[in-house]
Amino acid sequence: MDSVEVAGLRIAFRRQGVGPPLLLLHGGYGCDSRAWRRQLDALSDEFTVVAWDAPGHGQSSDPPETFALSDYADAVAGFVAALGLDRPHVLGLSFGGGLAIEVYRCHPTIPRTLVLAGAYAGWAGSLPSDVVEERLQRAVRESELPPETWLPAYMPGMLSPSASPDLVDEMLSMMLGIRPVGLRAELRAFAKADLRDVLPTIDVPTLVLHGEHDQRAPLNVAEDLHTHIPGSTLVVLTGVGHVSNVEAPDRFNDAVRDFLHKH
Repeated sequence: MDSVEVAGLRIAFRRQGVGPPLLLLHGGYGCDSRAWRRQLDALSDEFTVVAWDAPGHGQSSDPPETFALSDYADAVAGFVAALGLDRPHVLGLSFGGGLAIEVYRCHPTIPRTLVLAGAYAGWAGSLPSDVVEERLQRAVRESELPPETWLPAYMPGMLSPSASPDLVDEMLSMMLGIRPVGLRAELRAFAKADLRDVLPTIDVPTLVLHGEHDQRAPLNVAEDLHTHIPGSTLVVLTGVGHVSNVEAPDRFNDAVRDFLHKH
């Protein structure tokens, strides 16, 4: 892996291919750039595909626990500048999808297009307040425990019941590298984020890409994003859960490629 320094933080990343830049922002709960292996391999035939490890994830530095979602967006902007990426297509999944929206809010000249996969308008902007509070308090409490004692319980929410045991093991193996500081910072930032006011202002081509059986971000969350982002496209991947890029990579990649070809 390579790395750059952004505002005093080491940001690790993977990069493959040559062509228009495509920036991949992974989800939370211990995910990192490894979650994009199938996209790095498949889409690098015609794009420069760059997948970062967000602060507090993978091989990147831990951020302060007071890191706000705008701080993550500023880190993305610094990362894009450090790598010299010229108006990248920005694809984010789950937390990374909300972060992509925040990048647009804070740095609207960066994204050429947005692909929001299994995304939220922040937890506060997409989920009932009692669900947000339960998720946050549970995660803060569990962050003090060995991850192998609690992370397996999250797997049914990440993948559909039809996902193979190998996929479940692959996801869990990556997520077991979760770091308490990174988890708490990320979830506190995302729990309070309400990005609904940003959605009507988005004027770059946007694809909302969602798994039909997503339990973490139910389908109505994607439908709300699609409704409020002018001119957006909604594609639902049938039979697939939250981490659709891992569970149905061929269909996911085809949808992304078709969208990017149009823009």
